[in-house]
Amino acid sequence: MMPLKIKNLKFIIKSYLLAFCFLTSYSSFSQEIIEDEKVETPQPTAVDSVQRIKLDGVNAVIGDFVILNSDIDKQFTQLEAGGISIEDISRCQLFGKLLEDKLYMHHAIQDSLEVSDVEIKSYVDQQLQGFAEQIGSMEKLVAYYKKSSEKQLRDDMFELNKNNKLAALMQQKIVEEIEVTPEEVRQFFNTIPEDQRPLFGTEMRVAQIVVIPKTTKVEVDKVINRLKEFRADVLDNGASFTTKAVLYTEDPGSKRTGGKYTLNRKRPVMAKEFREVAFSLQEGEVSEPFKTDFGYHIIQLEKIRGQEYDVRHILLRPKTTADAVQDAKEKLEKVRKSIVAGDITFEDAAKEASDEKETKFDGGQLRNPETQDYNFELTKMDPELYSQIQNLKDNEVSPVLNDEDRINPIKFKIVTVTGRVDEHEANFAQDYLKIKALALQEKQLNAIAKWQEEKILDTYIKINGALRDCDFNNNWFKN
Repeated sequence: MMPLKIKNLKFIIKSYLLAFCFLTSYSSFSQEIIEDEKVETPQPTAVDSVQRIKLDGVNAVIGDFVILNSDIDKQFTQLEAGGISIEDISRCQLFGKLLEDKLYMHHAIQDSLEVSDVEIKSYVDQQLQGFAEQIGSMEKLVAYYKKSSEKQLRDDMFELNKNNKLAALMQQKIVEEIEVTPEEVRQFFNTIPEDQRPLFGTEMRVAQIVVIPKTTKVEVDKVINRLKEFRADVLDNGASFTTKAVLYTEDPGSKRTGGKYTLNRKRPVMAKEFREVAFSLQEGEVSEPFKTDFGYHIIQLEKIRGQEYDVRHILLRPKTTADAVQDAKEKLEKVRKSIVAGDITFEDAAKEASDEKETKFDGGQLRNPETQDYNFELTKMDPELYSQIQNLKDNEVSPVLNDEDRINPIKFKIVTVTGRVDEHEANFAQDYLKIKALALQEKQLNAIAKWQEEKILDTYIKINGALRDCDFNNNWFKN
């Protein structure tokens, strides 16, 4: 990767931290994250490997890894499946990326960086399930990827995702301790010629008030009693907890695996209440029903392996009645009328009436997850949020809107634009956080370029065939 140049600033602003975007692609689709369980993955025989290499052809060898013709084809397929246009992406460019990835992977193994096979398998399950829902069925998905079976598709996706994750961990390790001082930010900004300073697009500040329909005690009792029935059937009659999870759990992330998760005491990545119950159980024990933000659960502890706990759980969510939905909507309508009439400010109404803990004590103000400030650039704003505020004038309050999230299947909200900054040339004081991010990115990219330059010289690399004629940014031929 070449060091960042000032002439590339406009591109950087549009694709902030693109070099590290794959680090975020492993966010959990469900409420829990599976950690570090050993999964048996298919190992090719020596004959299989030789036959594959003969058929495919080896484009390159980097350390302990090879790059085959089919590996480049898989990259194109993966990009297309992700909705990315490949029209302007050449085979040489993808080959260059694979060379970098294999370099990262080789040295990640040398540095003893580890990837959880279970985490990758869980991600592939969720990824393929989402793709299958979009395309219509798993059979159509297998045909789209031109695979002979679902197993082959899963194996290939497992390999791709594991390799990407391993490369990402190495890249993350290279830059994890890099920081920029205010003086470095100032120097970075001052090196940009005035006629080349970046333009920052129009930005808005957005606030919202959210009202969530209340669940009634009757519906909560129904769920708790249902979970108690499941528990009794497992303990008293020997029924299968796994089967019940497959049939009844409302956690889509674990439904296919029979509610299974692996917890690690040293990596508390799940809801506190969930961890506390799981870690209090003995092997074979089934918990009483308990509550988290996601609903009500029971847990069965299958096995303790040192710091790791293999558990299964069943999640049920109380149904929301039509009356509760109507009450929530009417409540927010009254709040909106009071704001529009000038009886109360939007900020005070949010603190008093909003059910959204993350924003209510901040006057309903939304925080940009990428920059951690309150400004949202229109060109990067979530399309749904943009559609809700695009026609609002400053401080105008939207109508009551229907919404949902992974915890609440229905909720209501009103939004308003609390501030607006028109497109402008970068200003050091006004845009310090954005300029700091660009300065940090340049320092990270320079560190990666230096690391690549050094490791290429220390690593066995051989490039074969027509792809030797590619115009690489890196010194793969060690000239």
